[in-house]
Amino acid sequence: MAKSALTIAALYTLFALFSTGLNIGSQMISMWLYTGQFAVEISILIGTAVGLPLRYLLEKRFIFAFQSRDVTHDGQLFFLYSFMGLFTTAIFWGVEYGFHLWFGTDAMRYLGGVLGLALGFYIKYQLDKKYVFVHKSVGVAL
Repeated sequence: MAKSALTIAALYTLFALFSTGLNIGSQMISMWLYTGQFAVEISILIGTAVGLPLRYLLEKRFIFAFQSRDVTHDGQLFFLYSFMGLFTTAIFWGVEYGFHLWFGTDAMRYLGGVLGLALGFYIKYQLDKKYVFVHKSVGVAL
């Protein structure tokens, strides 16, 4: 039985909020542990690395109900999922770093991160639905 659009939206939002919390929380911990050169850039990278594998697993299973053929296929899907995320990550990083440069406070940088993640998540869902979690005959051949 297919999930309703409302159920998918609710689950996606829940996963996005959870992932956002992990991302921003990881950044805060990173900034607490390291305040040297490139601390902001490193914290943004760490936040992204923490959320990516978890979001892949949650979305594959609960949003797209997609079953990989085998471990190799799953690796290819994760690569494609990550590749699609490059564009949306650039949006997220750009908004967060823009807020950092414009306002110069941690609170505003984190707000920029939340806004950038929200926009990126919306675009990422559209890309994944169209190009990643599709049957071979419909989408990108893997």
